[in-house]
Parts: sequence; structure tokens; C-alpha cells
Amino acid sequence: MRRCPLVALPPRRAPREPVVPMINVVFLLLIFFLMTAQIAPPVPLDVALPRATGDEDSGQAALYISADGEIAFEAARGDAAVMQAAKSDGPLRLHADASLPAATLARVLAQLSTLGATRIELVTEGG
Repeated sequence: MRRCPLVALPPRRAPREPVVPMINVVFLLLIFFLMTAQIAPPVPLDVALPRATGDEDSGQAALYISADGEIAFEAARGDAAVMQAAKSDGPLRLHADASLPAATLARVLAQLSTLGATRIELVTEGG
């Protein structure tokens, strides 16, 4: 015969999951992210940048190079275009096709430098 105790025993609890290993993993991840993150340096001065309106290309000389290497500057074509572009005042904007071989672009830039062009801006598409 089984006896019933007069005082009911508390129900058995399931064993608790250990929390210490989870805390260790969280701290290791926190240290990892802190060590690998690139923190931006503070700005040394509070500077308000100017705002621009209008078209940036207005009044600047532009040299165009197509994908097959054809060069144009205003009405001039070929080497004459390179010589005329190098003589222009102010910065020279270079519109080169994206599929233009880099060797061709380097050759044209070397020609412009040899002819005295001091500031050349390579125009890219934003986005």
C-alpha cells in the first residue's frame, strides 16, 4: 500500500539552463565587433559646406573619347583635339566611355600632360 504524505511535496522543477556560457558568448561578440568596427574620427571643426545650384559643366572645356578611341574637342578631332584641349584655360573635363581600354586613356592623359594640361577632371556617372 502506498501512503499519501500529509504535506504535499513541491513539484519538481526542470533543471535551469546555465546562463554563464551565453553571457560569455555575448561578451566575446561585443569585443569582436568593437575591435573590427571602424570608428569615424571626430570632426576637428564645425564647418558649414556651401550649396551649389545650376549646371557644373557650364563654361568648362570638355574632351570626349569614344569606346573605339575617337577623340573630339569642340570641332577638332584626333590629335588636333588633344592639342587644342591642352591649350584651354581652366580645368579640362574628360568624358571617356566606360568601355574605353585603360591603355588608351593613359596614352591620352600622357599626351595632355606633355602638352601642358595641369588639371584634368575625369567625369563619371553618379549613383
